[in-house]
Amino acid sequence: MFCVGLLFGLIVTAPVCADAQVTAPVLVSARLSDTITPPWTQGIQAINQTNYWNAVECGKQGGANPACVFWDTGLCQNDQFTIAMFTPYKQVAYEVWGAVRAKKPVPTPSYSQAQRTRITIGVTPAKGSKNAITSVAVKRGGKTVAPVSKAAEGAGGSFTFDFPAFAPTADISLELVGKAGTVSCSVEKGVLALFR
Repeated sequence: MFCVGLLFGLIVTAPVCADAQVTAPVLVSARLSDTITPPWTQGIQAINQTNYWNAVECGKQGGANPACVFWDTGLCQNDQFTIAMFTPYKQVAYEVWGAVRAKKPVPTPSYSQAQRTRITIGVTPAKGSKNAITSVAVKRGGKTVAPVSKAAEGAGGSFTFDFPAFAPTADISLELVGKAGTVSCSVEKGVLALFR
């Protein structure tokens, strides 16, 4: 609660009080299985020969929901927002997976297109939530890393970051700021290493 006294000339009135409308952020932790195949412990990177071919192998698994393609499903689980991450690895793996699932030959996704891809986080309100996303930031080592670009999509949005924001060198906090409240998702560096 906060109170304000009004000043008229030299007379201060009795304080007028009102309830503060500040809500504490919802705190959650990111979790990923360390048994996703093929194994990966280097974190999200710009595309290179190693992660490109690892992503191709990932996509060859086929199936309805391979964990290596959809590794971000349920990441930072909360009742306000759902997030989906798009990375160079995911771009390659998803293209191969789509072809394998459709029983087509395994493609060779464009290496140069994957090289131009950065990290994009798509955020939508969770089922039943009316909290529209306004911004996303990464907190690392006491500093805030803002996205390099963002786009609103109704109550959701997409937020693009450069690779250093998600480097598996230190713990981070992913801040999902909405009109009605914030979700702060802590991501330990060991979990960041599993991101792909």
